[in-house]
Amino acid sequence: MRALAHLSRCAAMAIGMTSVSAGVGAAQEAVAHFGATAGGPAFLLRGTTDIAAFEPVLDAFATTVPGISITYEQWGSNDLDRVTRAGCLDGGTDADLVISSAVDLQVRLVNDGCAQPHRSEATSRLPREANWRDEVFGVTQEPAVIVYNREQVRPDEIPYSRFDLIDLLRPPGTRFAGRVATYDIETSGLGYLFAFADSQQATTFGSLLEAFGRSGAVATCCSAEIIDGVAEGKWLIAYNVLGSYALAHAAKDRRIGVIAPHDYTLVLSRAAMIPKWSRQPELAGSFIDFLLSDDGRRALAASRLVASFGDPDGSDFELTEAAETSLRPIALSPTLLVGLDQHKRAQFLDRWSTSFEAR
Repeated sequence: MRALAHLSRCAAMAIGMTSVSAGVGAAQEAVAHFGATAGGPAFLLRGTTDIAAFEPVLDAFATTVPGISITYEQWGSNDLDRVTRAGCLDGGTDADLVISSAVDLQVRLVNDGCAQPHRSEATSRLPREANWRDEVFGVTQEPAVIVYNREQVRPDEIPYSRFDLIDLLRPPGTRFAGRVATYDIETSGLGYLFAFADSQQATTFGSLLEAFGRSGAVATCCSAEIIDGVAEGKWLIAYNVLGSYALAHAAKDRRIGVIAPHDYTLVLSRAAMIPKWSRQPELAGSFIDFLLSDDGRRALAASRLVASFGDPDGSDFELTEAAETSLRPIALSPTLLVGLDQHKRAQFLDRWSTSFEAR
């Protein structure tokens, strides 16, 4: 985890590796404090969003609650699920609010009775796919994108769709052999979510997986490392990268190009859930409502956590003409539990690993 380059005026940052005494072998990646240092209500938020991306949002919310002291813990998605589940089962101290990009794991927690409901005017306006049982809420809009190196990928090689990417990897001796990266879905909850959604959405999935295996594509960790690798030329293309991080990087590094795939674009809404044992459920509900308010959406958009599509003047993407019609939101619903079935998950991971080992 790279240290942040600056301190917010409204936040006292304390970043480091810390163990959690939940007995699940999980560890948070970093922690930051926002708002007042003492005296007001204490609010513990756990999430998978990078602190640097979430900082403006937490700063903005802190100004709406006088004296609030916010502790934000950044976690990997699988570890966050484990520690949240442990708190649910033992009734011990838990976060007041959990927000994760691994929305399938969040839905499973809700399905297992680990959440409490929140109802408000803001949540009632959410589309059906972003509100399940008034217990889990989609609060961002982040596409799964293709990232490429502008300096080393020619204009005629830019993969605007999965079909284009397969064509790049198909020829024997392709220069893209070993130069395409994606998430390691065995260790990344988000990577697994995107890959499994692909397998359900597209007839191209089998061909894409075969092309990855044949060309020696790399399954590796993490959004920042993948995007940095593309910028530095270690890889030429990255597939299914979370768009919020890719767009934030592209805004300051012209080597990075970002494509919302023309054939279809998966769109993730990070899932917010108030744990059953939250000590501050009202504050948690207020934060959810803030994220859904105009001020909250502006703060999220500034961090690329709410992406712009389809506007030639305001879109974040190079591809705009088909963006809106190709969007496929990942709905918060019990259908997400299919990919978490133990047998089905084992089969899917075996198929994935076999393809990547076939080089």
